[in-house]
Amino acid sequence: MKKHGILNRDISALVARLGHLDEITICDAGLPCPAGVQVIDLSLTFGKPSLWDVLETLRQELVIEGAIWAHEARGPVEERFRAELDLWSPDKEIAAQQLSHAAFKDRSRQSRAILRSGEITPYANIILISGVAF
Repeated sequence: MKKHGILNRDISALVARLGHLDEITICDAGLPCPAGVQVIDLSLTFGKPSLWDVLETLRQELVIEGAIWAHEARGPVEERFRAELDLWSPDKEIAAQQLSHAAFKDRSRQSRAILRSGEITPYANIILISGVAF
């Protein structure tokens, strides 16, 4: 058994397989998941685990250089996404991009995997773009 880090075998393997510029989508309980993309369903009940719990856990092991979310994620959700990016890389800015919700759903088709949380906040979906640790 691992001593620390991500215990979920599917997520741990996913993180290990990611290369530079690969994308993963972390989504709320309602985002439609496109056929052909691996879905790792973490949802237990409404709100658990939250999208923020999933991001906090990924932050332990994943290097990112960019993030994408929908224009519709305004107000507190967007503020939280921006604060989250500061936590991922306090030394350098992480590129943030916004798309329409429809374009976001289309973009998720190119993700290596989708991690489905129990989040029920509207538009709480984010695509993370993998970076390199050097």
